[in-house]
Amino acid sequence: MKREEMMVACCGDLSGKVRGKAFPLAQMEKRLKRGVGWTPTNVQITCFDAIAESPFGSLGDLVLIPDPSTSVSIESEEGAPNENFVLGNIRYTDGRPWEFCTRSILEAALERLQRVAGVTLYGAFEHEFQIKHLVSEIGGAFTLGGFQKERHFCEAIIAAMRTAGVTPDTILKEFGAGQFEVTMGPQKGVTIADHSVITREIVGLVARELDYDPTFTPIRDPAGVGNGVHVHMSMLDASGNPVTYDPAGKHELSDVAGKFVAGILKYLDSIIAITAPSVVSYLRLTPHRWSAAFNNLGFRDREASVRICPVSDISDIARAAQFNFEFRAADGAANPHLALAAIVHAGVQGIEEGLTVPEATQEDLSLLSVKALSERGYVRLPQTLEAALQRFEGNATVCGWFPEGFADVYVKHKKGEIAYLSGKTQAEICAAYESVY
Repeated sequence: MKREEMMVACCGDLSGKVRGKAFPLAQMEKRLKRGVGWTPTNVQITCFDAIAESPFGSLGDLVLIPDPSTSVSIESEEGAPNENFVLGNIRYTDGRPWEFCTRSILEAALERLQRVAGVTLYGAFEHEFQIKHLVSEIGGAFTLGGFQKERHFCEAIIAAMRTAGVTPDTILKEFGAGQFEVTMGPQKGVTIADHSVITREIVGLVARELDYDPTFTPIRDPAGVGNGVHVHMSMLDASGNPVTYDPAGKHELSDVAGKFVAGILKYLDSIIAITAPSVVSYLRLTPHRWSAAFNNLGFRDREASVRICPVSDISDIARAAQFNFEFRAADGAANPHLALAAIVHAGVQGIEEGLTVPEATQEDLSLLSVKALSERGYVRLPQTLEAALQRFEGNATVCGWFPEGFADVYVKHKKGEIAYLSGKTQAEICAAYESVY
C-alpha cells in the first residue's frame, strides 16, 4: 500500500500532553506561514480525554504555526514510516499569540526576565521514567549490570536525541523498578523546554519500536518510588557570560541569581499546581522521598525544593560556568513550557521585590512544628491538588503573571481532571495516571 510521508505540528497543552495535527511533509514550507487549524476548546481536553468546563464552547478558530527550529525527523525501522514532528505556537488567525498557548506563555516570561534583569536563562531538564514490564531486581540500582540489560534501549534513546538536535548528557538505571533517568545538555531560553518535550516524545518513540511501554507518571504506587522532573538553571549576560556565581555572595549566588531563587521559594506554594499538576503528584511530594515537601533552599540536599548544585574543582569547565541551581518540585504530568514559565515568573518577581536569599537548610524540616517552620519562613507545600489550586487562584500576584483568563481556565481544567477520578480508589487513580503519562 502506498503512503505519503507526514509531518505533525504539535503543541504542549495544559495537561502536559503533546497534541497536534498532521499534514503532508511536502507542505512544510507553506505550513510555516499558514499553520494548521486549531480549536480553542482543545485547551480543556484533560489528560484523560474528558473536556473540562470551557469558556469557548464550540466557538472560535486558531492556527498552530510550526517553529522550524524544533523540527524532528527520525528514521524508523525498515518498512515503518519515518517519525516527523515539529513544535509550534498557537495564534489567532490575525497572528496574535493566543493567551493559552503554553509556548507563548513561556516566551513572555523569558522576555520579562530579559527586560527586568538583562539576563538569559540557561538550563536543562532531567526526566525520570519507568518501563512498566520491568520488575525490580535487588542489587540493580545504578549498576553497570542494570544498564547493560537495557543497553540497546538506552543507546537508541541517545542516538534519537542526537538526531533530533538535542544534546544528550547521561542516561542511567535508576533506583526504582524499571526506572531510568535521562538528561540533556543545557540550552538557552525557550529551547530548554522544547528539548524537554522532544526528549519525552523520543523516549516514547524508541520504547514503542522495542514494544516497551514507558510511563512518566509522578508515582505508580504510593509505596514505591516517584518519577521526578528536575530543572537546572543558570543565567547568562548579554555577552553570553555566566552571571549566576559570585564567590562573595550568599551561598555563592550572585545578586540577580539570589533574588531569583528567593522569588521561586516565596511563591512556590502558589505555583506548585502548575509544576506538580496531578492528583498523584502529592503522593510523591512528601518528606523522605528525595523530592520536595517545603519551600526550602538546600545545599547539596536532594530533598530541597531548590538545590544549589555542587561544582567540581577538577573539571576543565570554569567554576562560574558550572554553577547552577536545581528546581526539584516538578514531575512528568507538567507541561515543561508552562512549568518553566511559572518558575521564571516567580524568580523575576523575586528580583523586582529585591528579596533576600534565605539560609540553606541542612536538617529534616518534617520534624519541626508549624510554628517553628513559620518563624523561619518555611511552609509545608500543599498536600493535595485541590489545596494547590486554591493557593494558585488565591494569589493575585501569581495569577497576574499570566494572560487574562488563564487562571480561571487552568483551574477549571484541573477540576475536570479531578472530577474524572471521582469515586476511584487510590490504586485506581495511580493506574489511571500511569496509563496516560
